[in-house]
Amino acid sequence: MPSRSFFQYVVITAKGLAMGAADVVPGVSGGTIAFIAGIYEELIETIHKLDLGFFKTWKKQGFKTAWNAYNLSFLVALFSGVLISILSLAKIITWLLNEHPIFVWAFFFGLVVASILYVGKQIKKWNVKVVIVMLIAAIIAYTITLAEPTATTNSTWFLFLAGFVAIIAMILPGVSGAFILLLMGAYTTVIGTLSQLVEGVTKMDSSLFFTAFGKLAVFGVGAIIGLKSFSRILNYMFKNFKNTTLAVLTGFMIGALNKIWPWKEVLQYRTNHSGEQVPLVENSILPGNFDGEPEVLLAIVFMVIGFLTIFIMERFAASKKER
Repeated sequence: MPSRSFFQYVVITAKGLAMGAADVVPGVSGGTIAFIAGIYEELIETIHKLDLGFFKTWKKQGFKTAWNAYNLSFLVALFSGVLISILSLAKIITWLLNEHPIFVWAFFFGLVVASILYVGKQIKKWNVKVVIVMLIAAIIAYTITLAEPTATTNSTWFLFLAGFVAIIAMILPGVSGAFILLLMGAYTTVIGTLSQLVEGVTKMDSSLFFTAFGKLAVFGVGAIIGLKSFSRILNYMFKNFKNTTLAVLTGFMIGALNKIWPWKEVLQYRTNHSGEQVPLVENSILPGNFDGEPEVLLAIVFMVIGFLTIFIMERFAASKKER
């Protein structure tokens, strides 16, 4: 596993912050951010190799050797960033989506378009098979964006299932874990429970804290099992069918663009954890048909900012590799 300086781990934590922020938004994938940031394959491989053999190595060769062998500094740095981001930025991003939805979606739209170009250009060999696989993946992702979310549920088994499925989506570039939660009817429950956990800490309310912690623990167990199970498949695919895998991921991102198109027509609303009415079912429309000020010029500016964010990240990553 690579040897890193303290500053490099700080950078990894920053990448985790970006992943967490993306995962909170229904329609944007933290896996996309990980891929662009150049840590995706290391993340999948590290999770894949993580097993109970850690304790065996610890017993025989010591804790430090086991820790380094399993690349745990990388995981701790990354997921610390993800966790901090989700807990601290969830309310900010939710507020931005409520107050300035066009600008937020425009930013992410530009970000994902740049991500498609970045991932797509890594496909080494283009042929009919690659194109067909990409089209199928795009159609599947597009169909998912059209699906109507189900009613919410708070049962224990459902929270476990939601964690299992959502984490798989969260690590797949182009597939939004938050949107999968929304489709399953668990998004409101999970975001609300996260808010309750933070509220329990800030208000020193042990009852509220432990109730929220219990629900998140069930969700977390499902997520850990899902992550471990699916990382094995992804690791195998990257090592043996990298070209096809990249085509699938590119297709997923292309199909997901429908979900993050800035101009929407709201067909149905839902009540969030704060009791507010927020969009549930939406339909993508042209700016000219938007009910309100479409703010096309500023939206384009934010699209360009999103696009350049990925472009700069890519150039930064490339310059690091050349050193």
